[in-house]
Amino acid sequence: MSVTTLLWYAASFFLALGVLVVVHEFGHYAVARTCGVKVLRFSIGFGKVIWSIKRGPDQTEWALAAFPLGGYVKMLDEREGPVAAEELHRSFTRATLGKRTLIVLAGPVANLLLAIFLYWLTFVGGTQELRPTLGEPPVGSIAAELRVGAGDTPLSVNGVRIQSWQDLRWEVLQHAMDKEAFEIEVMRPNQTHASYRVGGELLADKPVDQDVLLALGLVPFRPAIPPVVGFVQANSAAERAGMLVDDLVLAINGETIADWSELVAMVRGAPGRALQLEIRRNAQSLQIVVTPDSVIKGDKTSGRLGIQGKEDRNAFEARFVTVSYPPLEALSRAAMKTRDTSILTLRMMGRMLLGEISLKNISGPVTIADYAGQSASLGLAYYLGFLALISISLGVLNLLPIPVLDGGHLLYYFAEFVKGGPLSERAMEYGQQLGLVFLGILMSFAFYNDINRLISG
Repeated sequence: MSVTTLLWYAASFFLALGVLVVVHEFGHYAVARTCGVKVLRFSIGFGKVIWSIKRGPDQTEWALAAFPLGGYVKMLDEREGPVAAEELHRSFTRATLGKRTLIVLAGPVANLLLAIFLYWLTFVGGTQELRPTLGEPPVGSIAAELRVGAGDTPLSVNGVRIQSWQDLRWEVLQHAMDKEAFEIEVMRPNQTHASYRVGGELLADKPVDQDVLLALGLVPFRPAIPPVVGFVQANSAAERAGMLVDDLVLAINGETIADWSELVAMVRGAPGRALQLEIRRNAQSLQIVVTPDSVIKGDKTSGRLGIQGKEDRNAFEARFVTVSYPPLEALSRAAMKTRDTSILTLRMMGRMLLGEISLKNISGPVTIADYAGQSASLGLAYYLGFLALISISLGVLNLLPIPVLDGGHLLYYFAEFVKGGPLSERAMEYGQQLGLVFLGILMSFAFYNDINRLISG
């Protein structure tokens, strides 16, 4: 990865982190002020303050701290120091149970509202999505057994309209999570309608933490790409062998090559082994011997020439569709998507705790930074969608009943409501310690997975 790319990914990550933290903490701040609680500091980051300024009627300190992964709102609190008698009524601890609950709840709710707004922007502005047209299913797959045909275009899943490949994956995942049957209505290439029913028993052994469509054999349609060289990388095996842009590969080791995918398959399967290519260049047939470089990824070694196919712009654009909605429908869809994604996030967490989903799916800051950079490189709409997804994850995570998190405080308040009085300082201290241990274990898994992904590529 180049330095420029690394800086782009870092900038995309810290911009996303900054937006999410500011929105979360501003939720706490705004509701605290509304409830009459005095706010002493609004900090982006933890640890040593590196910049601050005081503003507002209460001279609230707005600060940037050294460790940027988070933030906090510090309120007037008798547990953290003496409070002047004339300001006791503005202390957080003196606020009613209802007000304290609203203040704590406001952070996660702000993240969920941000997700709705971001999804609304993308739905109104429109996004380029892959058409939900199906390709030839792999032999032996569920899709092949159901006789799904290449060129079939899904129209709905259990009556829910499908406009893009992402829509198809989302709807199928909802049913796969519960191992329940669903029906896909499709339009065939000859413009006739058909439907395929996927029974719940067929989903019993399908892992939901992987691509559920691929597990079923539902693959996107890819038009045939002629084996014409569109780019030759410098110092690559192809350049050393004398291959040029616009070379048409006719055969490899005597086997006819009709599609770019066939060329890729043969090259990948021959690391370090000489291949004889028959090519056509300027109406002349030539024989070229080329030895693919060996590339190791994980525990697998494959061949690489260092060439790319020549892009057919019209064929490429025909595979995509612009998905957009009128403002009111976009708002409804944004709210539903935020709701459904929140529920799915909770269900995935539950499956993880039960051991039904691997803990390898926990991601840390390195993986999130990678996704931030990739989505930002694809365009604003994709970056906003990424922000919405992370905002939902942050909101849902903070609502979990774990001491230290907002949900842990809400758990204390529920206990206070049932008991008729606040919990003892000792009980809350034990809770905080348990919460810190849990978060420490969670972060350890996240960093381990990040490092493992970097090592394995």
